[in-house]
Amino acid sequence: MLVVVCGVAWALNLVALPGNWLATGILALYVWLGPAEGRASIGLTVLTVAFGLALLGEAIEFLAAAMGAKRAGASRRSTMFALLGSFAGALIGAFVGIPVPAIGSLLAAILFGGMGAAIGATYGEWSDGRPWRESWAVGHAAFWGRTFGMFGKLTAGLAIVVLVVIALFR
Repeated sequence: MLVVVCGVAWALNLVALPGNWLATGILALYVWLGPAEGRASIGLTVLTVAFGLALLGEAIEFLAAAMGAKRAGASRRSTMFALLGSFAGALIGAFVGIPVPAIGSLLAAILFGGMGAAIGATYGEWSDGRPWRESWAVGHAAFWGRTFGMFGKLTAGLAIVVLVVIALFR
């Protein structure tokens, strides 16, 4: 059950929710309330590694997005619109990808999240008076920053789930 709950928490990353932190929090509760000894016990070392992986995932996501936006000269306004667009796009993508079993929702949420970030950032810059070409350059950078950041965060979250599986079934 712990693996399933951590897996569901990991999937929440797709819609811009803190899935890695939820998985780490659930793991912390298990370490605290679960068995202290025996086959199903998990110690503080595993929890510490999971915390480090969650932190790494956040750092990758933040740095990728910040570097992309900074390189293109994004304003705070366009950054906020990119965040909102990313969230909306990821939610829409998760549902659009349902017809393709297993991997469809995952890929569609990542792609649509990036597209939402691009649309939001472009709109933010354009509505702030920047020319269309410059606005699109910021949106393009937001797309790639969000997409690469999400892949990094998802990889770190998957490592947390794998860590839990290994710790439980060792």
